[in-house]
Amino acid sequence: MPTSPSNFEASLLRFGVFEVDPAAGELRKSGARIRLQEQPFQVLVTLLQNAGEVVTRHELREKIWPADTFVDFDHSLNTAVNKIRESLGDSASNPRFVETLARRGYRFIAPVASTGKLNSDSAAQALPPSPQPALHPQLHVPVPRRELVRALFASIQVMYLSFYVSALAHPHGIDRVASNFVPGWKALFILGAVLVTGAVGIPLRFYLLSAVAFDFRKLGETFTRLFPFVLALDQLWAVAPFLLLPQIGVGLAFAATAALLYVPFSERTLVRMAYQLES
Repeated sequence: MPTSPSNFEASLLRFGVFEVDPAAGELRKSGARIRLQEQPFQVLVTLLQNAGEVVTRHELREKIWPADTFVDFDHSLNTAVNKIRESLGDSASNPRFVETLARRGYRFIAPVASTGKLNSDSAAQALPPSPQPALHPQLHVPVPRRELVRALFASIQVMYLSFYVSALAHPHGIDRVASNFVPGWKALFILGAVLVTGAVGIPLRFYLLSAVAFDFRKLGETFTRLFPFVLALDQLWAVAPFLLLPQIGVGLAFAATAALLYVPFSERTLVRMAYQLES
């Protein structure tokens, strides 16, 4: 049953590692105060008071921006919500806390706990259990830090870039290894396939690297369209360890190939974690 606003106003509001004290006008993260201006703070408190429910833009205007206040309301509200997300480390495209409902308003989607301001002994007994972490709406796993997910995705692109550059820099070595296992014309075919796919793969990896570096918000949709091509390219390069067969042996070559066969699906999952697709 939702807690009434009057009860909320006399309480501390907790979600994840954050805590809001409406009376003191403070937002804290793990006990450390986070600076948040008055209007963004009021918007945050209003959303917390109505956690799980849609708060319309009209309701926010009536409560926080009086009728006799002459401001660009749309710009002021958008700025306030952006400051809230910045303070919480949240994202509009993959929200953990504040969800935007286009042309309607906003909704606070994380679990919120309300606790009264008690003395330390009573507070220790009255604290509710920690809320469960927010789940990704598509993958049903706890929402990870976007910075970590993006770094992992970028690392995969750097790995493939190193494959391509190394192959293009040593074509004679590839031809020599391929000639040891297949007849002449087939070895030339393998060499040609390596050179062509490597040359095509380099601009692809640079594009994906730049997209994740600049946090391109449409990367989820773009990667979904590119995935069939990425999958085909990565499956071909999954056999690259066999070009190092004299150095690493059959066992390691099979193990590395098995791992590389799964990498494109890992890329797709990482993109979905960091860039939620619009329904």
